[in-house]
Amino acid sequence: MTFTILTLFPGLFEGFLGSSILARAIERGQVTVRCVDIRDYAADRHRVCDDAAYGGGPGMVMKPEPIVAALQAVQAAGAPGTRTVYLTPAGRPFTQKLAGELSREQGLTLLCGRYEGVDQRVIDAFVTDEISVGDFVLSGGEVAAMVVVDAVSRLLEGVITKDSLEEESFSRGLLEYPHYTRPEVFRGMRVPEVLLSGHHEKIRRWRLLQSIEKTRRYRPELLASGDLPAEVRALLGEHGEEGDRHEHDQGT
Repeated sequence: MTFTILTLFPGLFEGFLGSSILARAIERGQVTVRCVDIRDYAADRHRVCDDAAYGGGPGMVMKPEPIVAALQAVQAAGAPGTRTVYLTPAGRPFTQKLAGELSREQGLTLLCGRYEGVDQRVIDAFVTDEISVGDFVLSGGEVAAMVVVDAVSRLLEGVITKDSLEEESFSRGLLEYPHYTRPEVFRGMRVPEVLLSGHHEKIRRWRLLQSIEKTRRYRPELLASGDLPAEVRALLGEHGEEGDRHEHDQGT
């Protein structure tokens, strides 16, 4: 898969692309990432890419001409994929489900905004998706683009093992269960006995119950989804009253 990132600050991606799982995926040819400096497409010698907003107000707006010139150059070069994603707090939420959808594309073009954002005419004419990585504001779209690249890349076949993906947070509509490793006792805290039992079915069920409890505590809205597996729905019915009592005991 090819990611084409349009940015004013391509240097921000150097460390990100050269480390860990993503670096190995790039080395193996599973992922290609091309950073395009929007300033290279500015028409003036000072490479100006922003200007004051019509109507007044604080901050600057990214000019349409350099962005469009960069996008057209990317298209002319034959960049794979037809989706151009603008990273913005005003976009639809980026979820694991959306990451899975994007991972089925041949390529993505990611547009990183700065300042007050980009001229709306760029969005109207060239952007297919506006995506937000959370209900907060960043200094620019570069960090958000890294989130999208990382989340989508790890879903590509062969980038990480399939087993690792199946029990992650959101894979079954739940948050992931807690993990433990050696030593068996750390500062007086013991590993749960069930994990030492060697009984695979008991371990699987304990982990599932832990996922349900963790989701109930931190992301209860996920439990209202109609997409939950049948076993999860059954366990929610069995343990609903128990969970309510636990919350009451905790004073929540």
